[in-house]
Amino acid sequence: MGLAAALNHLLNLVAPAAALALLLPLCARIFWSKTAETPDWIAQAAINFIVGCAVLLLGLWGFGRDGKMLTYTALVLACASSQWWLVRPARR
Repeated sequence: MGLAAALNHLLNLVAPAAALALLLPLCARIFWSKTAETPDWIAQAAINFIVGCAVLLLGLWGFGRDGKMLTYTALVLACASSQWWLVRPARR
C-alpha cells in the first residue's frame, strides 16, 4: 500500500469522528445556553474529535475491522457524553 492509499484509509477512518465533532458544538448552541465556563466551539470540537478517534480505534482493535454499527453507536454515545460534560452547568 502506498502513502496515498494509506492516507486515504486513515482519513476515511476518522471522517465520522470529524463530522460529529464539528456538528455537536454547533447544535449544542441551539439547545444549551452558553455559560461562562463553557469552552469555545473549537475546543469542544477538538475534544469531541479526540474522543471520537479513540472510540473508532478501539472499535477497529476490538472487532478487527472498521465500519461496525456497534462502533458507530459507541461513537455517537461517547461524543454526546463528552459534549454534555463540556456544556453542563458547573455543579457547586
